[in-house]
Amino acid sequence: MKHQSVWSAMSQPPMGQPLSESLETDVCVIGAGIAGMTSAYLVAKAGKSVAVVDDGPIGAGMSQMTSAHLSYEIDDFYFELEKLHGEEGAKLAAESHRAAIARIEAISREEGIDCEFARVDGYLFLAEGDKPETLDRELAAAHRAGLTDVEKMARAPFESFDSGPCLRFPNAGQFHPLKYLAGLAQAIQRNGGRIFTGAHADNIDSGDPARVKVGRHTIAARSVVVATNVPVNDRLAIHTKQAPYMTYVIGARVRRGYVPSILAWDTGDPYHYIRVEPFGEDDILVVGGEDHKSGQADDQQERYARLEAWTRARFPMVKDIAFRWGGQIMETVDYLAFSGRNPADKDNVYVHTGDSGMGLTHGTIGGMLISDLILGRDNSWAKLYDPSRKPVKAAGEYASENLNVARQYAEYFTGGEVDSAAEIPAGEGALIRRGLHKLAVYRSPSGEVYERSAVCPHLGCLVQWNSTEKTWDCPCHGSRFDRHGMVINGPANRDLAPRAPAEDEHPA
Repeated sequence: MKHQSVWSAMSQPPMGQPLSESLETDVCVIGAGIAGMTSAYLVAKAGKSVAVVDDGPIGAGMSQMTSAHLSYEIDDFYFELEKLHGEEGAKLAAESHRAAIARIEAISREEGIDCEFARVDGYLFLAEGDKPETLDRELAAAHRAGLTDVEKMARAPFESFDSGPCLRFPNAGQFHPLKYLAGLAQAIQRNGGRIFTGAHADNIDSGDPARVKVGRHTIAARSVVVATNVPVNDRLAIHTKQAPYMTYVIGARVRRGYVPSILAWDTGDPYHYIRVEPFGEDDILVVGGEDHKSGQADDQQERYARLEAWTRARFPMVKDIAFRWGGQIMETVDYLAFSGRNPADKDNVYVHTGDSGMGLTHGTIGGMLISDLILGRDNSWAKLYDPSRKPVKAAGEYASENLNVARQYAEYFTGGEVDSAAEIPAGEGALIRRGLHKLAVYRSPSGEVYERSAVCPHLGCLVQWNSTEKTWDCPCHGSRFDRHGMVINGPANRDLAPRAPAEDEHPA
């Protein structure tokens, strides 16, 4: 079983060129995922000079960890969205997600991108024990949002199990995200854009021009787009309005054609999501779910086992589990992404975050919206997705998430998980208290010990070991670091601090 996404197994993320000098450009995009690359493509297409920087390959962050649904059914339901944003807000959300799918389809066609784009129907069915009224409420809300072609059906078109009543969302979509991003990269470069990988944005200063510090070099830009999944350019402006969750996915091998090519979701919390991807002579049945707050659970093996059991109970034709992977999603307190001018900066710095489990459509919406703002075009979605919005109607969720964050700081006053590195199994990590400090200690398979401060450099929360992903995860705002303490996911923008213990420090 491979611990990687089926997308990266089929197509490796492409690289750009190294940044070897300082430069000036109209637009600097930080982050080569779906939001950043869409923004770059659209402004380059409009004649603007653009530079994209990413510290890894193109699409190698959360864009390759997606389950690759292109859905306009909102993860948190339209009837819940309507409570917070009103009927008009729900209509705009439905319109924007449908427009995102259409834009991906149009770009794929216009640029000749062979990314397996296909229109497929989506089906929402009841989780075990859920009430049929959930579907009726969602059907009525979807119709009020302008989705009048959504219909209730007796069952989803699975032959191996009876889903019971469901809602059909016609004409959704699916594609191969890495192949699409590779095609976008080629199109950006054809339009004069430049893509730099292995280029970490150390600092972002708004101004005229804005300046992005990348190692020894500086990119001066009239506009900067921060599309790093979680913003790395502010400390509080957005992070208190969203929360990080890990989600898990398995890829089960089934005979070609045994599972229909549709999207499907149940109404559970957390919910299960399903789609099919051709793979060699077989299909890969992609099934995800089992979400939890990042850094607040270390039972991933059990979660994968529950996903497999749920899958085999409904699809007994599964041959084996070929892939498994996990990804982090940012859940906003009012269910919609934050896309637009960053509230903590001047008007020429833009941000996209808060994909709420719908990263591919939300990210495309972000690229469409931000490129319109840069180009001076009106966009009817701007207010709905404004990062400065105050989610007053979601005050309860806001308070709950931030109380959860506050509780994490109690970790400062507890003991270590082990007393010494010798107690840590090879290939694992644990927190050790040494005097007044807590250390994130990793012991390699060969027995080498790596110590870092356990303090997340974003806002000082203590990281926790993720034994399956082999990462250090921050339970407060979602920063993630590899086993050696190198940052791989914001909002932290630097590594865990090196930690050499002082001579007078002793374990508490």
